[in-house]
Amino acid sequence: MANADIGLIGLAVMGQNLVLNMERNGYTVAVYNRTTRVTDEFVAAHPGKKLVHTRTLEEFVQSLSRPRKVIIMVKAGKPVDAVIDSLVPLLEPGDLVMDGGNSYFADTERRSDALSAAGLHFMGVGVSGGEEGALWGPSIMPGGTPEGWALVGDILSAIAAKAPEDGKPCVAYMGPRSAGHYVKMVHNGIEYGDMQLIAEAYDILRRALGLEAGELAEIFDEWNRGELDSYLIAITAQIFRKIDEMTGKPLVDLVLDAAGQKGTGKWTSQDSFDIAAPTPTINSAVTERIISSMKAERVAAAQVLPGPETRYTGDRQTLIDAVRQALYASKISAYAQGMAMLRTASKERNYGLNLAEIAAIWRNGCIIRARFLNRITEAFNRNPALSNLMLDDDFAAAVRERLPAWRHVVQTAVALGIPTPAFSASLAYYDSYRSERLPANLIQAQRDLFGAHTYERVDMDGVFHSDWG
Repeated sequence: MANADIGLIGLAVMGQNLVLNMERNGYTVAVYNRTTRVTDEFVAAHPGKKLVHTRTLEEFVQSLSRPRKVIIMVKAGKPVDAVIDSLVPLLEPGDLVMDGGNSYFADTERRSDALSAAGLHFMGVGVSGGEEGALWGPSIMPGGTPEGWALVGDILSAIAAKAPEDGKPCVAYMGPRSAGHYVKMVHNGIEYGDMQLIAEAYDILRRALGLEAGELAEIFDEWNRGELDSYLIAITAQIFRKIDEMTGKPLVDLVLDAAGQKGTGKWTSQDSFDIAAPTPTINSAVTERIISSMKAERVAAAQVLPGPETRYTGDRQTLIDAVRQALYASKISAYAQGMAMLRTASKERNYGLNLAEIAAIWRNGCIIRARFLNRITEAFNRNPALSNLMLDDDFAAAVRERLPAWRHVVQTAVALGIPTPAFSASLAYYDSYRSERLPANLIQAQRDLFGAHTYERVDMDGVFHSDWG
């Protein structure tokens, strides 16, 4: 009997939590997993829930009300293609297929074309917030056909997080084809930058001032009550408070300093180069994760390569305050890069992205949720054509006020030999963007000398080539 409002394929934790979220919001959900035992155990663990238990794809499709709405929650890449290939022959024109995983946007573009040719609606749906967000309300970034959004918009609005300021659902239609997965990719790239900036702030305070985990927890708690109020700052304070039961030491001090990555930050960097949208903070964060994984090499290098003493002799509270200001200014720079990249990609790929709306749906549910996003939303509402966040009057003033502290922190870190690639890249982006003249004239002259690549002049129109000899 076809009575399920929507169906979900892939019952790993994220999939299970999305099912429970939809069911809690009043929807009957059909569930299917390739390994039948997983489906059996999930349904058995939730008696009385409005779940339709299916053991074959045919049974799954037959259980769905028309037009059918299916969410795929499996590992990105070939597994998504495998599910789509098995599912499509069982569907009818007008049915909707959604990929809710972290798929690469180019794959979503390809799948969108293929399913459109089959008469089906397809949506690439970015979902941020982790397992907890999936259960209680994520930030959702759907892209695809407008008709598909019309079919599923009410469901996604019901299960999305609600912004604390106005109660609005943290979901909006992003645009056609791969727009949703593209926005999610850039969200994750910004997340990489945000996390690296926080890690560098921690490293400066730890190495320059010798602060212990308990002291750092107090500092980050205080920061979270001000302009840096965000999920990432809050969980950082929480991490510093965790004591390892086996050793009695702060657990963070026992975690190996080798960061992993699943690829979304790298994808952001790669595409930023393809579309000529500079994202140096994100790039530095990706690079630093790679360097962190070279643990054995770094241990060996530490015995050979010298560095200065890493203890700050100035006033402790002055440096703590300066790091807070530098972190906020760097955050503005990083988000300016990410939003500018979205603007460029929107033009390049005809997405029609609404930057104010994107910032608004990131206000809750997602990993980068922060009070700060309200100000970004306001900036793009004031001026939808704003080319760079740092040109907004409020943000320009915020950066200008923090510039002395920002420069002091970067200079101090360099003097003490503490690596701060994201702080430095964020500041360099600001200084490059505000520079009326950059030394690219010399680069272009070099290119013309060794490769006859030509150049333009500042004093007359035209394209020139010179004999530099």
